[in-house]
Amino acid sequence: MSKLYVANGTQPKKMTIDLLERINPLRGKSKDIRIAIKPNLVCASPAEKGATTHPEIVEGIIIYLTRNGFNNIEIIEGAWVGDSTKRAFKVCGYEDISKRYGIPLIDLKDDSYVTKVYKGMELNICKTVFEIDYLINVPLIKGHCQTRITCALKNLKGIIPDSEKRRFHTMGLHKPIAYLNAVVHQDLIIADGICPDPYFEEGGRPVKLNMIAAGFDPVLMDSYAAKILGYKADAIKYIVLAESEGIGRIFKDDNDIVNIYEDSSAADNVTIVQKEKKYLKLIEQADACSACYSNLVSALEKLDELGAAEKIADQICIGQAYRGYRGTLGVGDCTSCFEKYLPGCPPSVEDIIKFLKE
Repeated sequence: MSKLYVANGTQPKKMTIDLLERINPLRGKSKDIRIAIKPNLVCASPAEKGATTHPEIVEGIIIYLTRNGFNNIEIIEGAWVGDSTKRAFKVCGYEDISKRYGIPLIDLKDDSYVTKVYKGMELNICKTVFEIDYLINVPLIKGHCQTRITCALKNLKGIIPDSEKRRFHTMGLHKPIAYLNAVVHQDLIIADGICPDPYFEEGGRPVKLNMIAAGFDPVLMDSYAAKILGYKADAIKYIVLAESEGIGRIFKDDNDIVNIYEDSSAADNVTIVQKEKKYLKLIEQADACSACYSNLVSALEKLDELGAAEKIADQICIGQAYRGYRGTLGVGDCTSCFEKYLPGCPPSVEDIIKFLKE
């Protein structure tokens, strides 16, 4: 039966190495295998803001691998729609890691894709994913504006092209996320819970949890992440769907957890109490991409501090389903037919604030 291994502390690099030494995930593997490390670099934001994977965790993985004779390593990622993966590599500290250890950085936005079919659903997936031998997924345990949480299962969205990311939103996200994980197997998961944003995926509201979790089962990991973030697993549709597809099993209780440090019991029951996300209920969104939607929510939160948001929030439309629709107030290129709209794919938080103020 699979377990999750947890390390608590404030030294991500050491914690990661200690976790890997405890579970010895590559025993019996050829030293020549091609290994890809897939962090969450959704946007160009330092890890301290709560949106992206701490580079120290990835550095710890690289140190462990090279110590054990594995040297065919690369870091792969594709940032969310509207942001640059290369800029994220730089801002988030991954360029420095690349230079220090001679590890190539692969921007999947430059990759071609192959089409796989699962239960009648076509999935366009970056071809690099099918050329590697061992995939190490390094997600954050953090919140999300549409799926409530994002961790191991949803982090695979970074291995599909931008056009497919947009299409996933038109399909409701949950089923395509589950089906993507049925097609692409992640061999190892190291989940970053150092200081994630438990509310939204673009960061800015970090909470110090000071923990890292390791395991092999993405459903177990995500259902544990849901617990930490204050949700029941069955509240996250793609977790339930992934379990039904045989991808893994849902977290049951603390017997599924192994704390690798003896003094870590105080952190066993860390759970976030979710704040009310009132603007998610007020905004008229239809098939909106996460980048656009979360930027709008962030803008409304900032306007709320000025007392200028609530009276207009329920008038705003956003999302791909509004293409060609004639409305009054829209945000993003998809609402270009509206009487008043803000262009951008996505428009920035600052531009949204300026637009809504005007």
